[in-house]
Amino acid sequence: MNLDQELLDLIVCPACHAALAVDEAAEELVCTGCGLAYPVRDDIPVLLVDEARRPDSPA
Repeated sequence: MNLDQELLDLIVCPACHAALAVDEAAEELVCTGCGLAYPVRDDIPVLLVDEARRPDSPA
């Protein structure tokens, strides 16, 4: 996963507006507030609430 740090500094969770943390192993961005995990496909974060999953849900 190759995401620009400047991009990571700007984007936030679309559901609760909290910061996002990188999960390299799962290739996801995980919200530090509500816990939703957003997939990263082809180095592009998919920040759609409908595409997000709860961390306790299967991928």
